[in-house]
Amino acid sequence: MDCAAASVSELGGGVSNTVLLVETAGRRFVLKQSLGKLSVKADWFSDRQRIFRESAALSWAAQNLPPGSVPEILFEDQENWLFAMTAAPSGAQDWKSLLMLGEVDRTVSATIGRMLAAIVRASWRDPESERVFGDQMVFDQLRIDPYYRTAAARHLELKPYFDRLMRDSGARRVSMVHGDWSPKNFLISAGSVMAIDFEVAHFGDPSFDSAFLLNHLLLKSFHSPQWMDQYALAALVFWESFRSGLPAECTWMEQATLQHLGCLLLARVDGKSPAEYVTDRALRDQVICFARAIMVHPPSSVAEVFANMRSAAL
Repeated sequence: MDCAAASVSELGGGVSNTVLLVETAGRRFVLKQSLGKLSVKADWFSDRQRIFRESAALSWAAQNLPPGSVPEILFEDQENWLFAMTAAPSGAQDWKSLLMLGEVDRTVSATIGRMLAAIVRASWRDPESERVFGDQMVFDQLRIDPYYRTAAARHLELKPYFDRLMRDSGARRVSMVHGDWSPKNFLISAGSVMAIDFEVAHFGDPSFDSAFLLNHLLLKSFHSPQWMDQYALAALVFWESFRSGLPAECTWMEQATLQHLGCLLLARVDGKSPAEYVTDRALRDQVICFARAIMVHPPSSVAEVFANMRSAAL
């Protein structure tokens, strides 16, 4: 490659990675490098070797999802904790940005639900997937500790609910889990959807992923109530697409998702990685109150959560 002819720009790598887009006259690709200390105010560290777990998970997903659903791995650099992967088509937008503008496409929600169900089905109680991805250390470092343990320490009256969730979820080791099934990690282009950011992928409890996506739509409902109905519709379309594609024995998935949902909602305002758009004190208090209600008085369904959200806003 002629380096003089290459253009390099930084992409949003979240708080845990450096991500660069490299463009030449004939090729576009992405370099991703893990950070040891994450870019947040609190001390938050994670094993940099997680980057190669991510490349392995992307390769697994490429074999089990429709073509174009995830980037293709091009090469790894073990010495520098990075890998290269194909880039999304030029002009692709992340779903979070579209949602924040009120552009809510239910077909995207349905696709994301089907993709997640396909991941669960392809790995359901699969011994080889569990052997390769069974280690949950990075998931603990980047999700359980900064989200659940931190929020529990800041809300001691709710600690028993967090403790029960962590115990119950830890016992549910049934399929592959993405670990960051968030709107920012879906790149939308001409109706196609590409999932990225598999750095906390592991074999465990898939209800974490479904709750993670629903939680983001709840948070956006608080932030932008003028689009609350559209976010609720996106949530219900996602949920139905996901639920209908699951193995028949997943009758527990909705209640497990709801158990995570309240705790995640609280964690995203009072954990180590708060949602950057929920900063107003009154809004934070409203989110905390709603999260506590979900935890202490569990709703019966995902639909009930969003109905309650609408009632609370009236």
